[in-house]
Amino acid sequence: MINMHEVIETNKMIEQENLDVRTITLGINLLDCAGSDLSEVNQKIFDKITTVAKDLVAAGNRIQREYGIPIVNKRIAVTPISLIGASCCRTVEDYVSIAETLDRAAHAVGVNFIGGYSALVNKAMTAADELLIKSIPKALSSTERVCSSVNVGSTKTGIDMNAVKLLGEIILETAELTKDNDSIGCAKLVVFCNAPDDNPFMAGAFHGITEGDAVINVGVSGPGVVKKALESVRGADFETLCETIKRTAFKITRVGQLVAQEASKLLNVPFGIVDLSLAPTPAVGDSVAEILQEIGLEYPGAPGTTAALALLNDQVKKGGVMASSFVGGLSGAFIPVSEDQGMINAVEAGALTLEKLEAMTCVCSVGLDMIAIPGDTKASTISGIIADEMAIGMVNQKTTAVRIIPVNGKTVGDTVEFGGLLGHAPIMRVNGFSCENFINRGGRIPAPIHSFKN
Repeated sequence: MINMHEVIETNKMIEQENLDVRTITLGINLLDCAGSDLSEVNQKIFDKITTVAKDLVAAGNRIQREYGIPIVNKRIAVTPISLIGASCCRTVEDYVSIAETLDRAAHAVGVNFIGGYSALVNKAMTAADELLIKSIPKALSSTERVCSSVNVGSTKTGIDMNAVKLLGEIILETAELTKDNDSIGCAKLVVFCNAPDDNPFMAGAFHGITEGDAVINVGVSGPGVVKKALESVRGADFETLCETIKRTAFKITRVGQLVAQEASKLLNVPFGIVDLSLAPTPAVGDSVAEILQEIGLEYPGAPGTTAALALLNDQVKKGGVMASSFVGGLSGAFIPVSEDQGMINAVEAGALTLEKLEAMTCVCSVGLDMIAIPGDTKASTISGIIADEMAIGMVNQKTTAVRIIPVNGKTVGDTVEFGGLLGHAPIMRVNGFSCENFINRGGRIPAPIHSFKN
């Protein structure tokens, strides 16, 4: 049981160390909204979301008042829309109309974002999947709160390189259509390998087809709490360092468990998972990069960075699974550039490059995240970056992702301001050598030999 002592200890973390619940995400199954008439499908989607999620924001606010725990976002994740629109969508505009319905529903219930404008093309694209992917630029440029994701590979199936090639073009088109707002549409699009069905974090959240009718998933974050704890063991050996991170992660996860259970009761929706991810924000003292510096690095990107991040990620997971029987989602350390002032400082100092970030993704929770690159980067180069990251996930049997932003009109040396939790970012250099012939081969990269488990 969670007792009052834990609540008091939690309040100290909140007041002094930037602990927060980053999101309460309500997953909603929309499979029963599918049909052959587009207008009926749109109406069913709107009605179901606004019915199931009508009390989500109020419940989050009530928990925040009663326990004093900041709950930054209330969000919704829905069944991948490529499945829902398969029988009624014949054009890009048809799918865009569903995106606009999702946006209206999100506004109606007051949530920050709604995820699930998604397609799962681990092995190959259906006609509906391809149509949804081609609609993403218009969907993200015509909506405010809709987030999109595409899973293009898995350890069991390999990588769909046709989808990877297409997504390089889609990302550039999204950047162009949202250029008046610094290509912000790309910040709401994630490309995955091994995407989890229960991820509560945006922009990659969707309600997996293995989930029930509705579920509450909670994402909790506390980089500042971990950094503060490590300050007390500065100079100690690795065993002490690991034990400190693990104990701190345990306490943070208990907060997520408390919030998830309370939200489940208030909404009469089953509790799914707690995602313990150290997700930074632009706020001072809320940085994963600063944890790495406290561990002993001058800047992230210095020799030893990958080892330090591997240690951090592993101890976070170990502490989390001891605190809750239902730890899921991504659960580890995020390394987004624009959302972490320490990462921004490392890039500006010349310590952190795109190639080093890619190496770091081999051992952290996600992948190349919120990275701004020159707007004139070729589509094939973006596809090559995606392919590299998907290969890391496929071979290492882990989730990897790419959320990359080719900022229209910007080049290396410029800075882009996204605002809010998305922060700001320096434009990073991209390797200029061509991979076009590789990307143009088409087809599928087979699954690795160790995928055969039967």
